[in-house]
Amino acid sequence: MSSWEQNVTRLLDALKLDSIKNRILALAVLATLIPALTTAVLSYRQNRRALTDTLDSELRSVASQSAREIDLWVDQRSYDVRVFTGSFEVSENLARIPQGGTVGAEAEGRLSDYLDGVYGRSSDYAGLLVTDTAAAPMASAGEREVSLSTLPVDWLTRVQRGGALIGEPYQDATGARTLATLAVPIESGPLSFLGTLTAALSFDAVDEILQGFAPEGAGRVALVTGAGDVIASSSATGQGGLQDEAVDTDVLDVLSEGAGGAVEYTDADGVDMVGAMTPVPGLDWSVVARLPATEAYAEVIQLRNSAFLLVSLILVLVGGVAYMLGVVIVRPLARLTEGAGAVAAGDLSVDLPTEGRGEVGYLTQVFNDMVERLRSSREELDERNRELELLSVTDLLTGLHNRRYLLDAFDKEIRRADRHERPFCVLMMDVDRFKQYNDTYGHPAGDEVLRRMGVVLRDATRDLDVVARYGGEEFICLLPECDLENAVLAGERIRTRLAKEAFEGGAVTLSVGVAEFPTHGETAAAVIAQADAALYEAKGAGRDQVMGAPPKPKDAARDTASKRTQALKQKRGTAAKKSPSAEEKPPKKTTAKKAPAKTPSKKTAAKKTAAKKSSTKKSSAAQKSPPSKSSKKSDD
Repeated sequence: MSSWEQNVTRLLDALKLDSIKNRILALAVLATLIPALTTAVLSYRQNRRALTDTLDSELRSVASQSAREIDLWVDQRSYDVRVFTGSFEVSENLARIPQGGTVGAEAEGRLSDYLDGVYGRSSDYAGLLVTDTAAAPMASAGEREVSLSTLPVDWLTRVQRGGALIGEPYQDATGARTLATLAVPIESGPLSFLGTLTAALSFDAVDEILQGFAPEGAGRVALVTGAGDVIASSSATGQGGLQDEAVDTDVLDVLSEGAGGAVEYTDADGVDMVGAMTPVPGLDWSVVARLPATEAYAEVIQLRNSAFLLVSLILVLVGGVAYMLGVVIVRPLARLTEGAGAVAAGDLSVDLPTEGRGEVGYLTQVFNDMVERLRSSREELDERNRELELLSVTDLLTGLHNRRYLLDAFDKEIRRADRHERPFCVLMMDVDRFKQYNDTYGHPAGDEVLRRMGVVLRDATRDLDVVARYGGEEFICLLPECDLENAVLAGERIRTRLAKEAFEGGAVTLSVGVAEFPTHGETAAAVIAQADAALYEAKGAGRDQVMGAPPKPKDAARDTASKRTQALKQKRGTAAKKSPSAEEKPPKKTTAKKAPAKTPSKKTAAKKTAAKKSSTKKSSAAQKSPPSKSSKKSDD
């Protein structure tokens, strides 16, 4: 694995994306999220830029048109006041007032009447005032006093030169109206300065002008001074003061840097705004058109929210589909993983369902084929093992058990007999004169005798009996739950059955020796030796007969049984003490049972009587050890 693959794997593991299902889900989410978000962001930015351009154009237009209208309104008011000063009523009466007396009083009255008439014809003036060359009041009209203090210090000189002048806006005494003093010269001719006509301009008409240009909704248009004080506003109700709607100077600086274009800023109340500012020509005033950012960008905000909602819905839909696909893909892989684990644990009964025709389906099919081959191989191996095991304990010629199996069966039967305190017997059988038969008729004929011998032994014994070929023409039959008397009868049954078989060389006879456990021995070797001794005794007595091993004396048999019983019980008691349960609970008191001594039955006595003719040979054979195989074969 390359380094970048290792790094990616570590990253995925760190992000808890170690499973295929999670990786598929993450891939689907990323594949949906990246292009969708990219498209949404680009669309949002483009629409915001387009909307910003539209707002810039709209606010710039509103501010410019409002500034132009205000400039026209101021010019018109200046022109009107100049027209008023051009009347002979103003110039003549103003010139006569300083004469005093009746002439002066009459002139002042006529001038006042004229001012009252002018004031009544226009609502743009809150008051009119005529001053002399020293700015002393001569006559006035209107409901508001004209303030000369808002004019510049050199206003009189500037007006005397022939120019109109507007002072700083102010509020009247009631604070209900915004006013500004307009001063124009009164002249009777060239270079004939008589005084000034000042008018207190009311900006109610300007409010109406701004309201006509104000953007829809929460948009506002305001006429502000250089200090940010609001002179007129589209939202004016005639009840507020200038200080209530003052624009921060920092905001004015930001707007001025925009050069008349739309600028985003935050006002003094912390509200995000979009605004544009245009100066009024010839005055230190500016028109500010502004709109709350939330309302200005309501469309793009709605578009943004809709885009994110759509992306979320698509993400949920794609995520759900990816999850289902992940489950569909991962579930067979999970079954494969579980199946592989089961196979690794030795369970070859796994058979996974094949789903689809894709790679996973093909992999599942290959896995099932592999498991099937493994299962077949195991079954074949088990069959071979069973065959080998059978061969290891079976004689190939006769089909009977071999010597190895017999010895194992002996050990098991001895333990069972000790546990239940019941005897079992052993039949030692040998085909009479087999060597002579083999030499006369050939080895194939001898093998046929041995095979037939195996058939006879299987047919003439019980299912629980163990029949084995002990060696050559010798056979042993282990008879569980059988005493000596019944064992002799079983030997007779086998001998009689073999005598009825027809062979190539005629009838074949069988000599049988019988021994009983534990009467004739406490080990397999001892019992087999006693049965072998009885077999030789049968051969010495003329062959073709069954001979039981001589029973031990009653006292010896009783002592042997008692000692063996006591030893077994002591052994069981010791094992019980060593067990955990025996340590927790006191051992139960047991009463040793005295094994009854074996006593010959009536049938056994009859058998002894039948065998009296060879009692001398029998005694000598029982006392000496069995001869070797070579001597036995030479004897046969």
